[in-house]
Amino acid sequence: MSFAAIGLDMGGSSIKYGIVAPDGTLIEETFSQAPTPAGARPEDVAAAMKQIIEDLKKQTGSDLAGVPVGVTVPGIVIDGVVHSAANIDKSWFGLDAKALLTETLGCEVSVLNDADAAGMAEVFAGAGSKDGSPIKGSTLVLTLGTGIGSGMFRDGVLFPNVEFGHLLLDGEEAEKRAAARVIREENLNWDQYVQRLQRYLSHVEFLCSPDLIVIGGAVSLDHEKFLPKLKLRAKIVPAQYNNAAGVLGAAHRAMNH
Repeated sequence: MSFAAIGLDMGGSSIKYGIVAPDGTLIEETFSQAPTPAGARPEDVAAAMKQIIEDLKKQTGSDLAGVPVGVTVPGIVIDGVVHSAANIDKSWFGLDAKALLTETLGCEVSVLNDADAAGMAEVFAGAGSKDGSPIKGSTLVLTLGTGIGSGMFRDGVLFPNVEFGHLLLDGEEAEKRAAARVIREENLNWDQYVQRLQRYLSHVEFLCSPDLIVIGGAVSLDHEKFLPKLKLRAKIVPAQYNNAAGVLGAAHRAMNH
């Protein structure tokens, strides 16, 4: 079996991981997750990722030599340096994560924002692709969950670190109004949530005029309950990937960086 890249998708509570084959597909039996170390401090996370790769070596019976690694971080990432930190220790802020992880893991590591990685999975192999290539035009991938993650692409080229979840809308950050968690926290029905989402997406559409909007996050599994009710110029579709999106996107970046 051939291995093209390893993807590690770091979140506040877990690190999802897996190996991607040369054709860009996830090798399903390698897809799993491990707890994010308490506090999510950089050195502890790096050590946990090193252990994950050791476990993958045992699982595959390979030393995985020369296999590049892609890592997502829930924050803004510029040239491998983290410039914000959501749900992880604040010591990530200003850290050269690429240098730390490359040294700890002993291999070449690419680091990118988690929403950008999820977007890459959709644009190169999911709902934003056709016949294995990115759909032409502007594609906006939004993940609706605890917050709102966003990835913006033009003809498959990523415009990194677009933080559309933090737009001000009606005097509040948009994700406080339209993230999927408000359905539960405010006990909204689908029609009420559609009103929130419509207001948000209409605003985003006005700002960047995407041709395609891909909606991800766990709420996308219920897309039939709300997507058809939205009125937008852009075509809007559910994401193809959910839990594995960050892993796939991180691996894709490692393969092509």
